Parts: sequence; structure tokens; C-alpha cells
Amino acid sequence: MTALLESLPLAVSLGLFAACALVIGVVGTRLTRVVDDLADRTGLGEAVAGALLLGMATSLSGIVLSVSAALSDQPELAMSNALGGIAVQTLFLTLADLAHRRANLEHAAASIGNLMQGGLLICLLALLLVGRFSPDWTMWQVHPVTPLLFIIYLFGLRLVSRAQRDPMWQPARTRETRLDEPDDRALARSLTTLWLAFVIMAAVLGASGWLLERSATVISQRTGLSQAAVGVLMTSVVTSLPELVTSIAAVRRGALTLAVAGIIGGNAFDTLFAAASDIAYRGGSIYHAVPDDVSLWVALSLLMTGILMLGLIRRQEQGPGRIGFESVAIIACYLAGVAMLVLGGSAASG
Repeated sequence: MTALLESLPLAVSLGLFAACALVIGVVGTRLTRVVDDLADRTGLGEAVAGALLLGMATSLSGIVLSVSAALSDQPELAMSNALGGIAVQTLFLTLADLAHRRANLEHAAASIGNLMQGGLLICLLALLLVGRFSPDWTMWQVHPVTPLLFIIYLFGLRLVSRAQRDPMWQPARTRETRLDEPDDRALARSLTTLWLAFVIMAAVLGASGWLLERSATVISQRTGLSQAAVGVLMTSVVTSLPELVTSIAAVRRGALTLAVAGIIGGNAFDTLFAAASDIAYRGGSIYHAVPDDVSLWVALSLLMTGILMLGLIRRQEQGPGRIGFESVAIIACYLAGVAMLVLGGSAASG
């Protein structure tokens, strides 16, 4: 099957890439309603459900792609897909901000859960940089940072859950603040049916990620584009489509906390792409196998996350063009990163 996919013509590979993008977008949209209802039925709340269920499920296509690329000895594609996905998903939050016309999304969705998840994401991204610039030590071809990523992620989720149950800080209530309150319609739905729908949709997203990796490899080989460019500008955008559609769908449903938590929680989970890829990669530490232009996206993601947290704390109610200063700054950071990647690639080829 793998050999057949890799022998496909470029046009067919591009068609397969587009088809997977469509499947991911459609399934991701439907997934929002299921997770929103699960948040109410299980009592998890939108912030935790957004991070744990929506973040993981919408990230499945991306993690399958990264692990598959690492197993195929393509560490640059594996890591650029993971890191590019974190950056583009943060960018997608600005589109969700535009979709919420009443007020700045960061103002309306401010919560202790989202701020805690933002702090967790910054810690995990910083740990990726520690792995990149620490000595190239491995045990069974796995860098020591890899198990730390899993441990800190799980510990961070526990802190988020505790902070929500017993908050020591509360955002000021305004007329635009949306509280996370259970929906009576969701409480009437069967929990078994909700979980079954969630598992099926997650499996479809995972299969789409594997097919995307195969088509992306062919596209990189046939077009001459670097794996970093394909990973950051193509696969990371497509595998992040669920985050875009689910965030906008959540905004339209009035689940604003879920919209923001899905992005930040998904980004925190996406840092585990790197850990899983390091385990799958048999050439040593994957953190040391990628060029600096890939590691640049860790720094950019740190910057974008810091700006997002400032927006959640500042809570600008209405900025110019209906978006806050943080959305404008995040867009500028992402465009600057794309420019550096493209110009750096052009200079290297020249």
C-alpha cells in the first residue's frame, strides 16, 4: 500500500491531498458538537474537554503524519508539521475572533482554564528548545526530553482540572463574558452514542493524517520543495483544519471557552508530536536532526502564545476591525515566519 501511494503521479497526489483536507474539514466540524455535548454530559467543562477531547481528536491526523514521517526517516517533515501546526492553529484563533462579532474573543472567553493551558503550552514549547540545544544524548535512540514532555503534559492537565474545580482567580464579569453552562439538550443525549461518534470521527482523522503523509512525501519529492516548506506551509495547515472549523463552529454555538481551549489545548497536545516522533525516529535524537529554520517555529510559537495570554489577561473588549491587539500581533508573527522560511529557502537554493 505504501509503495503504491509513493508511486502515484504528482497530480494524483495533489488530488489525494485535497481530498484528505476536505475529509478533515468536514469531520472536524461535526466533532465540535459531539465534544461540546460530552463536556456537558460528563461534567468535564468546556476548557478541559477542549484540551483533552477536542484537542487530542483534532490533532490525530497531525500526530499520525508526524510519526509516519519519522518512521520513514523524514525527521524534517515530522517536526515541521508538528511545529508549523502549533503556529497556524494559533493564527486560526484570529479567524475565530473575527467570527465572534459581538466582542473580542479573548475578552469573552477569558477563564482560569485557558490561562493555565497557555502557561502549560509555554512550558512544553520551552522544553522543545531545551531538547534542541542540549547535548545529543539518547537512551535507546530516545532523547531525555521526550519522557519529560509526556510527564509535564499530564501533570499540567491535572493542574488545569484542579484550578477549574477550585479557582483562586476569576475574570471580571462583563456583559460580553460567556460562562460555561451545561446545555439541557446535551444532557438529554445518550453518553454511549456520544462516545461512539467521538471515536469514529477521531479514527477518520487519524487515517486521513496517514494518507496526507504519503501524498506530502510525493509532493516534496516531485516539486523539489523542502520538507520544512511542505510541513510548515502545507501539511500543518491541512492537519490543523479541524482546529479552524471546530473553533469557528464553537463560536457560532456560543461555546466560546471551548473555541479557545480547543486551540490552546490542541497546541499543548501537539508538542507531543515531537515526543512521539522522537520515539519513532531511529536515527538518534530527532531534536538534533532538524535544521534551524524548523526550530525557529518553536520560538515563534512561544511568542504567539505569550501574546495570546496577554490578550486573555488584558481582555480588550473591542479593538479596531473587531479584533484585539493580540490577533493583529499573532498575524504579523506568522507572516514574518513564513517570509523567513521562504526567503531562507530561496537563499539556500541560490
